[in-house]
Amino acid sequence: MNVEVAVPISTIMTAEVITVKPNDSLDKAETLFKKHKIRHIPVVDKKRLVGMLSMNDLLRISFADGAFRDEEDVSSSIYEMFTIPQLMRNRLTTVQPDNSIREVAEIFVQSEYHSLPVVQGESLVGIVTTTDMIKYLLKDS
Repeated sequence: MNVEVAVPISTIMTAEVITVKPNDSLDKAETLFKKHKIRHIPVVDKKRLVGMLSMNDLLRISFADGAFRDEEDVSSSIYEMFTIPQLMRNRLTTVQPDNSIREVAEIFVQSEYHSLPVVQGESLVGIVTTTDMIKYLLKDS
C-alpha cells in the first residue's frame, strides 16, 4: 500500500455538508442523522461554524427517555426540554482545506474526535471523518 499523505484534506472531505442552525429542533437533527446515516452535524449560523452536534449527544439525553427510535418521523418531549446550543460542542478543533491528510490523521490519533469541520476563515466548507480517512487509506489495497 503506497498512499500519499501529503495530499490536501480537501480531496477527501465531504463538501456537501448536512447542517443545522442553532434554533433548529432536536427532532430535526435526529431526522437528519437517520435520513443521511451520519453521526456528526455541524451547527452553522449562516455559513459560520458555531458548533458540532453528534448523534451521541442526542443518545445521551434520549436514553433515559427511551426516545431514540427507528421511525423517520419522531417527536419526543425530552427533545423539547433542550436546545441544540445546550447539547452541541462549541469549542471545536477545525482544519483548513489545505491541511494534509497526514496532519488531519495526526489530530484524529491524538484526540477523541471522529469528525473535524473544515473551515476557510469562519466559513464551513466541508467535514472530514475517520471513515473518510480509512476509505482513502484502503482505496488502493
